[in-house]
Amino acid sequence: MLTIFTIPKAFEGHYGLIQRNAIGSWRELNPKCEVILFGDEPGTRETAGRFQLRYEPEIPRNEFGTPLLAPIFARAQQIATYDRLCYVNCDIVLLHCFSEAVLNVARAFPKFLIVGRRRNAPVTQPIDFQRPNWEAQIRGFAMHSGQQDPPYAVDYFVFPRGVYSDVPPFAIGRFYWDHWLVWKARSMKVPVVDASSGVLAIHQQHGFPGQPPGGRDQETDPEAKRNRVLAGGLLHLYTIKHCTHGLAQGQIAKRRGAWHVPATNVLATYSNKLWYWLLSSTFQARRTIGLYRRVASTNSVE
Repeated sequence: MLTIFTIPKAFEGHYGLIQRNAIGSWRELNPKCEVILFGDEPGTRETAGRFQLRYEPEIPRNEFGTPLLAPIFARAQQIATYDRLCYVNCDIVLLHCFSEAVLNVARAFPKFLIVGRRRNAPVTQPIDFQRPNWEAQIRGFAMHSGQQDPPYAVDYFVFPRGVYSDVPPFAIGRFYWDHWLVWKARSMKVPVVDASSGVLAIHQQHGFPGQPPGGRDQETDPEAKRNRVLAGGLLHLYTIKHCTHGLAQGQIAKRRGAWHVPATNVLATYSNKLWYWLLSSTFQARRTIGLYRRVASTNSVE
């Protein structure tokens, strides 16, 4: 048995449609799951009533009005009916393969974290859960029209109660908090299982209402910068690439070479900065020996 919890955005327009699709798919999981909706965005109370879900309207927010992760994780683990919990973003459709994956991993480990890659799909219509073949239809549509996202996009986290007892006050919906959750499990020697090969998690593509044009920049957004500090820096930002185990065809296999320190994060972030520093610091020397003059003349247009 599983308790799913999430923080919906306003149930308006296309976002309302895809959130109802996601919640509807969770209610169809077998064994049946408990679902908790957190927050007081427009339409949340009504949706909780319509689907007969648990509703927690009071959530702490930061000075920007963004929900905070720590108190929501703490409250969910406190009130959940079941000892296995799943935080999932409210635009993710889950299918029966998800339930099978959770049961397989739970049989293998007393403590664990399950994550997996998502598959983007341009869903624009409500899913008719009354149709007996609804799951086959949405699966076929996602496989034909969708595309799998890279390993840094982590949209669901399954874990036993008590694994996350000291979560920093991250701003949800900004960068870095999801990667910290993966690192935290690794730091506690908890097996982190990549279920991507066995779970089709369908991310219904959408816009980002309320965000600045072009989206948020992780280098300049104040909430993202704060999240990175709270996470403890780049060495605490793990992705699905850093899972210790993989799940495929119902079998769990330990992975070799799952680095404990994601040096790739540091290299990717600082390689360009190092290159520009080298260019600027050696500018005078290159000019003295004539390298700069030759490069400039080569690039000139006659």
